[in-house]
Amino acid sequence: MRSIWNGAISFGLVSIPIKLVNATENHSVSFRQIHLADGGRIRYRKVCEIDEQEVTVADIGKAYEDADGSMIPITDEDLSSLPLPTAKTIEIVAFVPAASIDPLQMDAAYYLSANGVPAAKPYTLLREALKRSQKVAVAKYALRGRERLGMLRVVDDVIAMHGLLWPDEIRSPEGVAPETEVTVRDAELDLADALMATLGEVDMDSLHDDYREAVEELIAAKADGRTLEPAQADASGDGKVIDLIAALENSVRAAKAARGEEPEAAGESADAPVAKVTSLTGRKKSGGTGAKKKAAASTKKTAAKKPTPSRAPAKKTAARSTAKSSAKSTAKKTTAKSDPKPTTKKAAPRKRASA
Repeated sequence: MRSIWNGAISFGLVSIPIKLVNATENHSVSFRQIHLADGGRIRYRKVCEIDEQEVTVADIGKAYEDADGSMIPITDEDLSSLPLPTAKTIEIVAFVPAASIDPLQMDAAYYLSANGVPAAKPYTLLREALKRSQKVAVAKYALRGRERLGMLRVVDDVIAMHGLLWPDEIRSPEGVAPETEVTVRDAELDLADALMATLGEVDMDSLHDDYREAVEELIAAKADGRTLEPAQADASGDGKVIDLIAALENSVRAAKAARGEEPEAAGESADAPVAKVTSLTGRKKSGGTGAKKKAAASTKKTAAKKPTPSRAPAKKTAARSTAKSSAKSTAKKTTAKSDPKPTTKKAAPRKRASA
């Protein structure tokens, strides 16, 4: 790999000659600007404003524009002669835990390579010291005309440096959080935890740029004169959340299905997919007439158990009348036994009366 900067790491009184190498690369598909009328490429030409002549890269230098618009030329020699210890040196200023570095400060990443055989021993010493201490080194260095902040850490057997933004370059998140007060229930947190546990971890090497692959496929189709079918829009990303609980439950089920797991029956919502009913082999299917007869029989049994509301008063009236008549007959019998009526004498025959 080609180095972009040569210098040294200042580790106390130890100086380690190193070369700076880019640790990342850009794989995005680049486009050119063309003239829509004839497809000609549009180029930008660098023209001097004074003589209106196009100039080459070798004729271009740097300058600082003053407040009144005047240009103050600055050469590379001027920048290299600055009285800064970091002009050609990565100066380590502290060793701190990695958790103390805010990820918002992370910028470009570089590999530090030992420059020459004599640099191998101090380079290895610094690498092993960083490993054993489980800390990172905070350093200052100058690159591309400005002093920068960096973080040194060990990646495999190489010392890597991450460019850091200065603390005053991090903007405050004021006004970014939701302004309305929102209450989150424990059930929602439990479902969110279940979703996080279901998604689990991922192998970072398995992730790839789907958009870049789609663009490359589009370019290949255009070159062959083919037309690609438009992709179907994903309905899950429409941004409309109707029920947060249902959305979380559906997300958990979808994540389990993607991992080949069966969703648990407990805690599923009403809109869960309906299970398919499979008829058992060797069991006769009941016809429609038999089913109707069974339904009618069960209806009759239910009707027999429950009295009809219209007949209930008649039964009650009949029971009352029967009770009254039985009470009267009982009273008559009781009276006849307790107070027997005197037997009446027969009237004398008229013959005796005449005598």
